[in-house]
Amino acid sequence: MTCKLTRLSAVSLTLFLFACSGPESEPVPEAAAPEEVPVADEAVSMPASEESGSKDPTVLDPDRYSVALENDAVRVLSISYGPGEESVMHYHPNSVAVFLDDLAGQMILPDGSVVDVTTAAGDVMYSPAGEHQPKNNSDSGWEVIEVELKSREASPSDSSGPDSTVVDPEHYAIEFENDLVRVLRINYGVGEESVMHYHPDSVAVMLTDQVVEMTMPDGTTAEATFAARDIMYLPAGQHLPKSVADFDWELILVELKQ
Repeated sequence: MTCKLTRLSAVSLTLFLFACSGPESEPVPEAAAPEEVPVADEAVSMPASEESGSKDPTVLDPDRYSVALENDAVRVLSISYGPGEESVMHYHPNSVAVFLDDLAGQMILPDGSVVDVTTAAGDVMYSPAGEHQPKNNSDSGWEVIEVELKSREASPSDSSGPDSTVVDPEHYAIEFENDLVRVLRINYGVGEESVMHYHPDSVAVMLTDQVVEMTMPDGTTAEATFAARDIMYLPAGQHLPKSVADFDWELILVELKQ
């Protein structure tokens, strides 16, 4: 059976993965995991105050911070700054930031110290929980996707399978890894195809447009089209992607460890 989809939202793809999965396949022995990669050097430590719980940026600065999606595992924020704009002091839990544009700014910390931040479009950064007050120092606007991590009990799953970075290192590379997340950079060329592999619960951030045909363990397939800057949550499971676009595409996948 083939399930055809044209434009998939995060919700519709999640429903598809459950609806078209059919009977669970037998667990595939997991390939040996790669060595752990240290957290990105550019991570900025942000000290937290006792009042951090009341410093939600979506409440204090809703013009720049909005919730793109939220569930029991993550809250994903869409962050937009215009030229020269500055926020107020606010708090984030442990987070992964995906920079969609070149960025030149600064972070004012609660003790008054200032940290300059310069990143390129497509860069990824892990930041431990804490407070900061960002300012855009450039004459252009920028957008960031912030994947805020929630504490939850690990949910054991019967599904497992080969590690994408082991069985298909040509398309899947580790950006960084710690005890909370593993962040992958995924690239596909025109017509390129992977092999069946497994991901835990994950958040995908599309860096470019893409068109992909996804084959599930039971043989069902779906063709999905995404735009650059789309965000989606993917439940744990196996799949086999194939690019059916006439262009190269790239995304960041934040794999959750709890």
